[in-house]
Amino acid sequence: MTLRLTFLVLCILSATTLIKAEDPYLFFTWNVSYGTISPLGVPQQGILINNEFPGPNINSTTNNNIVINVFNNLDEPLLFTWNGIQHRKNSWQDGMPGTNCPIQPGKNFTYHFQVKDQIGSYFYFPTTAFHRAVGGFGGLRVNSRDLIPVPFDGPEDDFTVLIGDWYKSSRAELKKILDGGKSINRPDGILINGKSGNGTDKDKPLFTMKPGKTYRYRICNVGIKTSLNFRIQGHSMKLVEMDGSHVVQNVYDALDIHVGQCLSVLVTADQTPKDYYIVASSRFLKEVYTATGVVSYEGGSGPPSPQIPEGPTGIVYSLNQFRSFRWNLTASAARPNPQGSYHYGGINITRTIKIVNSAATVDGKLRYAINGVSHTDPETPMKLTEYYEAPKKDYEYNSIVDDPTPESTTKIVVKPNVLNATFRDFIEIIFVNNEKSIQTWHLDGYSFFAVAIEAGQWTPEKRKNYNLLDAVSRHTIQVYPGCWAAIMLTFDNAGMWNLRSTLWERHYLGQQLYFSVTSPARSLRDEYNVPDNVELCGIVKDLPKPPPYTI
Repeated sequence: MTLRLTFLVLCILSATTLIKAEDPYLFFTWNVSYGTISPLGVPQQGILINNEFPGPNINSTTNNNIVINVFNNLDEPLLFTWNGIQHRKNSWQDGMPGTNCPIQPGKNFTYHFQVKDQIGSYFYFPTTAFHRAVGGFGGLRVNSRDLIPVPFDGPEDDFTVLIGDWYKSSRAELKKILDGGKSINRPDGILINGKSGNGTDKDKPLFTMKPGKTYRYRICNVGIKTSLNFRIQGHSMKLVEMDGSHVVQNVYDALDIHVGQCLSVLVTADQTPKDYYIVASSRFLKEVYTATGVVSYEGGSGPPSPQIPEGPTGIVYSLNQFRSFRWNLTASAARPNPQGSYHYGGINITRTIKIVNSAATVDGKLRYAINGVSHTDPETPMKLTEYYEAPKKDYEYNSIVDDPTPESTTKIVVKPNVLNATFRDFIEIIFVNNEKSIQTWHLDGYSFFAVAIEAGQWTPEKRKNYNLLDAVSRHTIQVYPGCWAAIMLTFDNAGMWNLRSTLWERHYLGQQLYFSVTSPARSLRDEYNVPDNVELCGIVKDLPKPPPYTI
């Protein structure tokens, strides 16, 4: 009897070791409120999270479950998005007006998402009512699991650097300008972690390094309009990660970072122990705006040199830098398989979509558009309307064509802009920028292969110039004036996903669309059911919940 019992216990223990424990949970409570801040020396109303500006840094690891209970203490509805987090099968957590009803003033909502099979540097920000212009943003890092090799030695410390342009005007003033049909024009300055380097705390170090040690700097452009250049006085930077992908480790003295993009560099404290400037300056503007911060050596003495290193000029420098970026094919990603095991260059393209940005006046007011359509959010988030199979949708699918003519992009129509996409199709998207200013684009729910940026007009013959081997897998790409950019991806993540200009006045005034990617199987293998705590509004508010997806 004893032997039988012992054998049974051993069998149970053996079986339980084969059951994978649930991935760890990280819990956060955020109180979002207004507060007075003075990043450019002028007091103004900013958006704080737990009384912090910028907001708290989220430090997670691959596959962690992140649970954030957001209390909206503003006087307006609020949503947050998690820039670059893919939310596999779960666009319910994306925090865009096309997918979620906003959190009403005085209410709370709990986001619950998993950073599934991702690593890298990201950030979050509010997506409603032009709130992003006055704060509510912060860093979000996803560390590699201990069992997955990383293609560089572990750094002494890991720093988050949030750079971005800034306006002295209040959010209400900026919103009023846009709603009145005009552009908000150039920014008033640049910030590094919420500081310009011109205030009373200008000599207080942002970071401290030990001599001889190597540090990781995660740098994100969280601004709303301006491409920036980043550099550290007297130090070179080894690029190791970009928008969630390990890259070939080239060394740079300065790096252009466009709106919505993040990258990681390794910096070794190998100079004379003293203080040095971190510098962020504007790109592609007639007037150069600059912000500085101080990095100190532990035990060092002496102020930074007053000679601030100059930034690069011109588009050619930036374009050549883009062409130097390469995916690290020998590195593991979030899983222990090589990044290069995905041979995207050998997959047949099933659909080509041209995205042409344009600007024009509609009823006397400025609007921005994609292929002649300027997006406006319907009363009910389109994802909810679609999921609940509402009998009367307040939008139509496929309001734009894949290959617009020049004539079709001249006149702008204002309406919801949503495209149907076939689940698991391999897609090529061409961004065409015929305007005189740089554009930057981001796609929620995915990473894509940035295979080319070139001057002139795109034609099918240009495909011979694509990088079909080691283009970086990322989620944001810039398009220079008079140029086009090509990306490739598989629409394998079911949901409603926002493709947008990251230049927030353009996004606010319509330069965005949504891809509706639905699985014909309506299976939990492909997409999660609507969460029980989801806010309902508009035409779905009183509708019965549809039958849930099953395996």
